Amino acid sequence: MDTTNGKLNRKLNMALIGGGAGSFIGRVHATAAVLDNRAALVAGALSSNPERAKASAPSYDIKENRAYTSIDELIAKESKLPEGERVDFVSVATPNFTHFELAKKAVEAGFNVICDKPMTFDLDQAEDLLKTVEASGVVFAVSHNYTGYPLVRQAREMILSGELGEIQAIRSNYIQGWLRSRLEEEDQKQAAWRTDPKKSGAAGAFGDIATHAYNLGRYMTGLLPEEISCNLKVFVPGRQLDDYGHAVVRFENGALGTVTASQISHGRENDLFIEIDGTKGAIQWRQEEPNQMIVRCNGEPHKIYTRDPNASFMNGMGAAACRLPAGHPEAFFEAFGNVYRSAYDAMVARATGESFEKKETIYPNVYDGVEGMYFIQQCVASSSENGAWLPMKHPAARR
Repeated sequence: MDTTNGKLNRKLNMALIGGGAGSFIGRVHATAAVLDNRAALVAGALSSNPERAKASAPSYDIKENRAYTSIDELIAKESKLPEGERVDFVSVATPNFTHFELAKKAVEAGFNVICDKPMTFDLDQAEDLLKTVEASGVVFAVSHNYTGYPLVRQAREMILSGELGEIQAIRSNYIQGWLRSRLEEEDQKQAAWRTDPKKSGAAGAFGDIATHAYNLGRYMTGLLPEEISCNLKVFVPGRQLDDYGHAVVRFENGALGTVTASQISHGRENDLFIEIDGTKGAIQWRQEEPNQMIVRCNGEPHKIYTRDPNASFMNGMGAAACRLPAGHPEAFFEAFGNVYRSAYDAMVARATGESFEKKETIYPNVYDGVEGMYFIQQCVASSSENGAWLPMKHPAARR
């Protein structure tokens, strides 16, 4: 084993599943994974089409002999390589309906996994995968990448330390407009699978982006949900899955939360924004302006926190998520990279035989993945019952 005093004396080896020609998120995973020079992309099964899988490999500098045509071939051949040469982890960057089979096979083979969200196609698959992960002891991360922004982590530590007092309200929204028309009928790859219930799952906008908005509130506050009421709507004629929706969440401590998601709002791009009200103060953060956070308190001037790792107002969690000095914007790739970096710490601990936290992690994990699938299931069920209040606390929910 390539270790000295509990340290891994080499980069982690990565395999990418998905990411072939026309992929958006695969390239993001590949970029974020190597941002801190702690990993190298050495193998992949980049497409379900064997020819495309092979043809896409050179654009990632993957050698021909490690450009595989399926997850089965990847696992079989990588498992035969010496420790230190074989892949340490697999990144799953494929449409929703393929996540479960790919991730489960990798976990069963002993490989760590970083999986796109939502984690699986449905809740049954998520609960099955959770059992597999717990039995295997691998590191399993879910790419809720917005949790990696420095000011999101700053806010998390502020809230959990009590700076805002008792949290009483969360308003979390993700507003887009790209599906205002039926792009899925124009051979647009991203629209086609996201609006297909056979590939996306039971929800459209709520599965794709409301899961991010809900997860962000949970991550920043640590509040446990109790019940949920939801209304989903298909506004574009002929579409099969929701393109707009609104949910209300009752939390265990008595707080109320709202989650709104839209993919049909003109002129909106990736406007994920959240407001959190506490008894001592309130915060507001917007993903499209990620390097600023507003903190408010009655009777005081509004404060604008900027992403500045050297400022006295930054706490340890926020500063640790920064890579650049103040004034140099850090955004999407860096936030994604922070999820990878946090997962790498656990992977190194596993590789060197050290214990590591599995549930209360700084990165989103398999438990968050299960809760995300439960959120989707309960929202769809509530909406089908005219907004009925349904249970929301899943046994796997953390903190």
